[in-house]
Amino acid sequence: MLLPLLPLLAATAFTSPALARALPTDNIITHVVHEKRDFAGSSGRWTKGDRVASHVKVPVRGGLKQSAEAVEKAQGWLMEVSHPASGKFGQHWTQDEIIEAFRPASDSVDEVMDWISETASIPKQRITHTDNKAWLAFDASVADLESLFRTEYHEHHDTATGRSMIPPKHRPAPYMPWNSNELSTCDVAISPACLRALYHFEPLPPNAKVSPNNSMGIFEEGDFYDQLDLNSFFTNFTKYIPNGTHPILDSIDGGMAPITNLSQAGGESNLDFELAIPIIYPQTATLYQSDDLYYALGGNGTTGGIFNTFLDSIDGSYCTYSAYGETGNDPNLDPTYPDPNGYQGQLMCGVYKPTNVISISYGEQEQDLPAFYQKRQCNEFLKLGLQGVSIFVASGDTGVAGIPGDGSANGCLRNGTVFSPTQPNSCPWLTNVGATKVYPGRTVFEPESAVVDPPGHPYHSAFSSSGGFSNIFPIPDYQTSAIAGYFADYNPPYPYYYNGQYNSSNGLYNRNGRGIPDVAANGDNIITYVGGKYRLEGGTSASSPIFGALVTRINEERIRAGKGPVGFINPTLYQHPYVLNDIVNGSNPGCGTNGFSCAPGWDPVTGLGTPNYPKMLELFMSLP
Repeated sequence: MLLPLLPLLAATAFTSPALARALPTDNIITHVVHEKRDFAGSSGRWTKGDRVASHVKVPVRGGLKQSAEAVEKAQGWLMEVSHPASGKFGQHWTQDEIIEAFRPASDSVDEVMDWISETASIPKQRITHTDNKAWLAFDASVADLESLFRTEYHEHHDTATGRSMIPPKHRPAPYMPWNSNELSTCDVAISPACLRALYHFEPLPPNAKVSPNNSMGIFEEGDFYDQLDLNSFFTNFTKYIPNGTHPILDSIDGGMAPITNLSQAGGESNLDFELAIPIIYPQTATLYQSDDLYYALGGNGTTGGIFNTFLDSIDGSYCTYSAYGETGNDPNLDPTYPDPNGYQGQLMCGVYKPTNVISISYGEQEQDLPAFYQKRQCNEFLKLGLQGVSIFVASGDTGVAGIPGDGSANGCLRNGTVFSPTQPNSCPWLTNVGATKVYPGRTVFEPESAVVDPPGHPYHSAFSSSGGFSNIFPIPDYQTSAIAGYFADYNPPYPYYYNGQYNSSNGLYNRNGRGIPDVAANGDNIITYVGGKYRLEGGTSASSPIFGALVTRINEERIRAGKGPVGFINPTLYQHPYVLNDIVNGSNPGCGTNGFSCAPGWDPVTGLGTPNYPKMLELFMSLP
């Protein structure tokens, strides 16, 4: 197909007026390369075609650089509303306040508009400054644009590529427990009753009054829940939940759910809702089903990008946000809409409101995406935290390694030796959730251990909780003391490097990178119904919705008391780790090593530990 011109032009970014209008002595405007993209790329996705006719009119969207002062202050603003010792704790920002704080300087906007008007002979009244303050929009002929940007415009043809996601691990269940409240078999199969015993909470009364503004958000892409499976699960394990209970669908760019063919039911989606709904009911769940089938199932147009269309849908300013040389979605990595093979509407920007809690059980490795892509996305997670949104992300299932075959046979860096951090987990403004397990012969009344399942026992591939240190993002202030304590008292027996420079070192991990994960929850032998069959699943994919659901419960209690949602919880948890069950047994092997080991306090396997709901509730209820 032909690549639409709009996405091409949407990559245009206007930085500072000094750069845009530098006038040398000969009065000829100089130009600099702001951003360069290889559209052919290593995958050969784009093929250059004929030059576009000069008379063709095209819509132009130019991203304006956000306030540099605001970007510098943003981390401090987030800590003000998130740190338990702050006098502004819980005073989250509105989206309008964020737009105002990050808007480009007025004189910069004026100078860019002058430059466009003078160079391309476009009257200022034809240039629109968008409501989110981040974008200038106008129509121009190709001839005017080629003059304005000193370039040539060509058509580009798009060829098929693929994308991948990490599904939960599953296996046939050994038996079907008849008593849904049985706790003696939690070392074999984890039911909702097992989770209640582990983390000390009870179901809400089915007729409890809940806030209409506290639905729990769950992200899905390329995986679809089935209502018949949910009904079977509720009937057998949570009889207090009526059949037909289902998530609210927020369809993003053609995302569809539920599936109507039972054989196509998705293990990830069913797992998420069969875990979250029993914890939060009668509160609702909101499903952010992202992207049409063509893209979500690996169709033409993506080579690994993830989450951007979702973030677009809950924050319209992100569609046009410029940072780190990237404006809007990446045409090499992200879906492009309208999609002639699927959803033919425009890219959905700001059409949904973010829920107070969002759980994400999808991810990749840091090495899979450019650093600028991840940094721009991480800034958006920070802005969501400023608005009071808690985002929980599964840490991954491959220990200190990556997915086998990703970069090397064992998924590790530098010839299969260096530990591979996960993405988006390395962003400091998320809460990453590792996985624990009730081992055979143990009970829910004893401490859990980190998951370590060797290949074939019981899954085809090895499973251990991903953790380690980012090669892109440094240690955030709220984590500094915890990581320093781990290194001082339980120093890993491996050489290390600094600042992500593993290629110039013999080290195996980044000594000054953001630590992963932050917390943990049970993630193995989870009872599910998928495709009409009872089976067990495992993965940090289970751990994230469990933790997120419990925080949704805490938000419910705070709202009932006239308070707001907890928002970004990491600073509070690191200041008060006693509200979590410390996990001291287990490791996360990979890359030919035993990986990191659990230890008292924070560790890069299970973070600070698993939730103790009564203690967490008491702490967060004591805060403003």
